Amino acid sequence: MSNQVYLFDTTLRDGEQSPGVNLNAAEKVQIAKQLAILGIDVLEAGFPITSPGDFAAVQAVAREVKGATVAALARASFKDIDTAWEAIKEAEQPRIHTFIATSDIHLKYKLNKDRRQVLEIAVAAVKHAGKYTNDIEFSAEDASRSDLAYLCQVLEAVITAGAKVVNIPDTVGYTTPEEYHNLVTEIIKRVPNIDQAIISVHCHDDLGLAVANSLAAVSAGARQVEGTVNGIGERAGNAALEEVIMALQTRRDIYHLTTNTNTKEIYRTSRLIAGLTGMPVQANKAIIGKNAFAHESGIHQDGMLKERTTYEIMNPAMVGVAKSNLVLGKHSGRHAFKERLIELGYQLAEDELNKAFGRFKELTGKKKEISDYDLEAIVAEEARETTKKYNLDYLHISSGTTVVPTATVGITIEGEKTAMAACGDGPIDAIYKAIDKITNLHLVLEEYVINAVTGGKDALGEVTVKLRQAANGKIYIGRGVSTDILEASAKAYINATNKVAVSD
Repeated sequence: MSNQVYLFDTTLRDGEQSPGVNLNAAEKVQIAKQLAILGIDVLEAGFPITSPGDFAAVQAVAREVKGATVAALARASFKDIDTAWEAIKEAEQPRIHTFIATSDIHLKYKLNKDRRQVLEIAVAAVKHAGKYTNDIEFSAEDASRSDLAYLCQVLEAVITAGAKVVNIPDTVGYTTPEEYHNLVTEIIKRVPNIDQAIISVHCHDDLGLAVANSLAAVSAGARQVEGTVNGIGERAGNAALEEVIMALQTRRDIYHLTTNTNTKEIYRTSRLIAGLTGMPVQANKAIIGKNAFAHESGIHQDGMLKERTTYEIMNPAMVGVAKSNLVLGKHSGRHAFKERLIELGYQLAEDELNKAFGRFKELTGKKKEISDYDLEAIVAEEARETTKKYNLDYLHISSGTTVVPTATVGITIEGEKTAMAACGDGPIDAIYKAIDKITNLHLVLEEYVINAVTGGKDALGEVTVKLRQAANGKIYIGRGVSTDILEASAKAYINATNKVAVSD
């Protein structure tokens, strides 16, 4: 049996199904390219049949991303499979991922079909997909609650029909590591042609066991793990791939397995996805939380000063968390700025570097020292502004405990300058009402979050907003960064508004 574990990332499909997440095609391509740099083997780009927008996004990923297999999800129906193929056929390495439920509870209440019918549908779907490609993955939805004998019967049949990967999902996060290990072990014993396919596992985190279950399955013989970066996804989310990667890396003495990943890209990938999805990473999150390598206890600090491995089982540099002695400030030049970005893993084109350096110089007028987190925020903000119909020119705010908060906002709309004033319950409410007057878009603020990028009175403030378009209920995420929290709030709102304008 191979010691290679393949990583299947479903951030763009299952991850995007997280409530309030809505990625456009450009954002999906941006994430997919970074996942390929990370070394992910298979990117599930989406579920093309669900909407024209998702079809277009999957197609864009298939056309633009190189170095990884691009998969599209399809129910076990010919129409779904045909649509999936149309979306991914231009990919360097296309895969059709088709699925149907196999548990009795799903057969009875969701599919209203018997076991024989589902078996026939599964086989027919795999054979139909085989008309387009040899790279076919079949998933037995709710496998962990399926009858074992029937599950093995289905797996044997779909492998005979042409499936090269068979996925054993814990769809509702119900199983435990011991159960899951035993399930994979029994499948290997009972399915006579299992050596002709790779066993894959897809675990949800409803009981907080997704990563533990995935690792248990791998130790039993599974050789593909499906999950998402930061563990995002429906309900409690999916197995966090960064945790799976680093568990296999750190405990190679136990698992004796390898992956194709460049672990130094983990932190950057996590930050990118957190920013574009509007789902911040909790501080104590394993591997990529800001406290993952922080030590406050005096005993821990003393041990760390004497020998890092006393309290750190991983070097932060392994996951791309840089420790730099280079301090950047207002006297720093373009060369030092560029070199620091390279150290952080950013290779910017000349025009991108010029824009980022301009933002850096602007920030040095407000902050004495610029941290790595500040630099990452600058680069991320420039990357977000791919298409800008609306550009913020200025803000004038009047507010206080004895006056009605009023905001005047100046915006350039495709070269035309305009301004509006509005009153609100507070300065931010007034800003948003003034922007709404200018854009004439009917948007509802669903969520507003402020985070400090760094500490100190001169810290960059990062604002994330989620706006809902009243006409169709779609959610749009915007982010803005500034040392002035009111300016950051306006930037975030306009960033989301530009996404609305692009989608209309």
